[in-house]
Amino acid sequence: MAYSKDLLEKGAILQRDKETFAIAPHIPGGLTSPAQLRKIAAIAEKYNAKALKLTSAQRIAIVGVDPDKLDDIWADLEMQPGAALGLCVRSVKICPGTDFCKRAQQDGVQLGLAIDKKYHGVSLPSKFKMGVSSCANSCAESAVKDLGLVGTTKGFNIMVGGNAGVRPRLANLIAEHVPADEVMDLIAKIMEYYKSNAKPYERFGSTIDRLGLETVKTAIFEA
Repeated sequence: MAYSKDLLEKGAILQRDKETFAIAPHIPGGLTSPAQLRKIAAIAEKYNAKALKLTSAQRIAIVGVDPDKLDDIWADLEMQPGAALGLCVRSVKICPGTDFCKRAQQDGVQLGLAIDKKYHGVSLPSKFKMGVSSCANSCAESAVKDLGLVGTTKGFNIMVGGNAGVRPRLANLIAEHVPADEVMDLIAKIMEYYKSNAKPYERFGSTIDRLGLETVKTAIFEA
């Protein structure tokens, strides 16, 4: 089966059987409601999905659906596709934050949702993942994200260039204790630097290794 641009725009991921697809509705930060969960389950049953899979990107994938039914499924869901494929900001993983966790040092939920709203799906030279953790336990796996935040008692530590995958790379710490109200401005500079300086398909960590960490830091903070 051909993998068309139309299928990509519908967030469809071809499955191992080469016949069915999975879709992952966007659930910012993995925060949902009983009503939304019931709706997803009902639609999965209606269209004979083979499974529902909780993903590492804090989404619920509806697995094993007929590609001819994708338009109907999305219409019933009334949700946007998660950016699970393509050269863009994929997921913004968010920890429970001060809303739910006694260990949180900062409000990672509200900051993470603001980041998701601004950047989820934004086109970039390669895939780009973010993690917002509200304390040093780093439940959002910030050290293996292209951009990772870790809450401290004084603000957020900012890390860049991490990734998992075939060639794992730990992120580099570039700023400490950044006040919460200054984080979005710094992220904007980081994103613009990566967009302007990375080669096609080059993850941020590879860009840093190619150009040098100090060169990258200087350019970001002098922007």
